[in-house]
Amino acid sequence: MLSRSIVVQSLRSIRNRFFDTRRQRNEQSDGQGPGNDVTGPSLDNLPVDMQFIIMTFLSPQDLCRLGGTSTYWRSMVRDPVLWKYFLLRDMPLWQSVDHLSVPQVKLTGSAVLDDSEMQLDYMAEYLRVCPACRNQWRHQPRVFESVTSFFQSLVPVSELQFAMLGPGLDQLEISLMDTIMCSPHVLPVAGLPQRQIDGIGSGISFKYKDQHRFNIATLYSTNRLEHLSLRSKLFVYEEDSESNIPLSINPMFNPVCQAVNGFIFVVNAEKERGTDQGWEEESAQIRVILDPAVGAVSRPILVLSCVSRETADGCRIPCVTVAHQLQLSTLTNPWIVQDTAAETLSGLLDGIDWLLRHSGVKL
Repeated sequence: MLSRSIVVQSLRSIRNRFFDTRRQRNEQSDGQGPGNDVTGPSLDNLPVDMQFIIMTFLSPQDLCRLGGTSTYWRSMVRDPVLWKYFLLRDMPLWQSVDHLSVPQVKLTGSAVLDDSEMQLDYMAEYLRVCPACRNQWRHQPRVFESVTSFFQSLVPVSELQFAMLGPGLDQLEISLMDTIMCSPHVLPVAGLPQRQIDGIGSGISFKYKDQHRFNIATLYSTNRLEHLSLRSKLFVYEEDSESNIPLSINPMFNPVCQAVNGFIFVVNAEKERGTDQGWEEESAQIRVILDPAVGAVSRPILVLSCVSRETADGCRIPCVTVAHQLQLSTLTNPWIVQDTAAETLSGLLDGIDWLLRHSGVKL
């Protein structure tokens, strides 16, 4: 994390350059240069450290508006060190990150930006990936699109199917799927289809916004009573090897992965799991289920970054860290990491909304 003193130092240098340039310009025009600061009651006249504190309380939109008030504030607001500070400060607090909004810049906490970093537009990057900005810029359907969507809802369509898997189904104290089944106010159960996929089972159908039906087939990797370090039964591993990196899908589950329209992968985001436990294995599992040999390459994957309970201190692994650990930015499939809690299902509907949209449903 960049220290505040480093950011203030960068802003102070911008301020000094700005007023030095102004003084030189005035001296050339009339030979009388003003002092290094403006006079009178003005936001411009505050010490730089106070200006920085004020900016830390502003939203990204308000910061952009402040930058439009004068050339001085335009220079201050566009400082790359300032926006790198905001990125490093805010990313752990974001509740979702997807394939379009994952940060593409180097986000180390180094005190000084090198030459390559100074060429990066951290302000544009922040505005691109910040969830508040993403939600504001989300496409709003026009009237005729809403009418079209209404008529489309009257036409019977095949029910979308999703496969839910991942260590978070087995490792958490509270069962995510049990909570979903007992929360009709969040996702009403729409039925238990009588079909089967080569004997695996039909899964459970839910109704989203009282209109859109979809099916979830839950694939548990182990029995919840078993030791959690056992290999997942969903995958095939190299014989006579202790490695937990899967080679392929268990043939028994291959038909399921071929038939579904997308995946829900549940990750254990509890702080207690540590930062280096099982990430390589889980990343490999995601790549196996998304293998083009198993199904269409365009199928989306919703990664639920799940904890048993939300705590006041926000004790969870940030979703941006989950995306980095799983190396999701290297995938060609659409993906999103969404924070959720098994006890309250917070964030689940946002993830389902994204999954349905990227599966072709007009919401």
